[in-house]
Amino acid sequence: MSHGPRSGLSAVSSALLAMSRHLEVRDVLKTIVASARELLDAEYAALGVPDDHGGFAQFVVDGVSDAQWKAIGPLPRQHGILAAMLHEAKPERLADVREDPRFEGWPAAHPDMSDFLGLPIRDGDEIIGALFLANKRCPKPEGSCGFTTEDEELLTILAQHAAIALTNARLYERSRELTIAEERSRLAHELHDAVSQKLFSLRLTAQAAAALVDRDPLRAKGELQQVAALAAEAADELRAAVVELRPAALDEDGLVATLRTHIQVLDRAHAARVTFDSRGVRALPAAQEEAMLRVAQEALHNALRHSGGSRVDVTLVKCGLDVVLRVTDDGSGFEPASVRRAGRHLGLVSMRDRTSGVGGTLTVESAPGKGTTIEMEVPGG
Repeated sequence: MSHGPRSGLSAVSSALLAMSRHLEVRDVLKTIVASARELLDAEYAALGVPDDHGGFAQFVVDGVSDAQWKAIGPLPRQHGILAAMLHEAKPERLADVREDPRFEGWPAAHPDMSDFLGLPIRDGDEIIGALFLANKRCPKPEGSCGFTTEDEELLTILAQHAAIALTNARLYERSRELTIAEERSRLAHELHDAVSQKLFSLRLTAQAAAALVDRDPLRAKGELQQVAALAAEAADELRAAVVELRPAALDEDGLVATLRTHIQVLDRAHAARVTFDSRGVRALPAAQEEAMLRVAQEALHNALRHSGGSRVDVTLVKCGLDVVLRVTDDGSGFEPASVRRAGRHLGLVSMRDRTSGVGGTLTVESAPGKGTTIEMEVPGG
């Protein structure tokens, strides 16, 4: 970032060009925030993209160090001035945000802020985000706002183009998701064909070895060696497919963001209310993140398809040295001891295998009419 304000058409042009260079939503958000802070010479800038549950799906800041941001804690909720930007859909320019009646305080590690400029980012009638700046770096008379009417006009122009850039980035990501889904379908088809052929050859070769073992042990030994080679080839193909089919979003966004996005989609697609809450969880080893995602997906599938409940709550929290994933529904429940007779044991076996594979433990609590809780605990995080 520069140490002084940039003004005029050149500065606005540079900000707009910077936004147009990126296609990933997260990169676009970061560029918008950095451009706004530089353009208006503010000490702090932030941009929040709301979710559907009173919080923020994404919240990007500029001017705050990584250590300070971590110390601040969880993402803010939509309240006070932040809510005003999202619900009243008009700019806010304040001499001291702390004296506004809507101000509700901030965490202890939060930087101190005074003068404030904020406005919504709109796509037609929809508010898709809110942009905030604080602490204009200029001399300010007592009780006055450093941000001017001209600053507000500049930020309005930036916000209009930010809406276009953000919408384009979202369209790109949706297009990419469709491409990934098509590619995975192709891979699954190829995997099915390749592994089916290998397993068929394995079976025939094993049968030949069994027929030869008494009358021609030497040939039987050769056939068994071929069985071992075919098994190794099949294992290699399966291993390669697992690597290719690892969720792309998990690699790019991490477990928390991937789960949040997945659950938002399920919440929109099903009649049951599906919620997600995460506290204190940072990055985990890749194998653990994938196992926890797969267990969550399986548990959510069971809850939404079989429980008949009206609500499913997913939490991911740090507990001491461990991380705990919990999926709870208020559905019909079942008797865990009789899940095999109920025909629902395969999902639980898969979840237990995935959990034990990363050194974790899985517990299932349920009873008829009492709902179900699936809990996965893994070390670290």
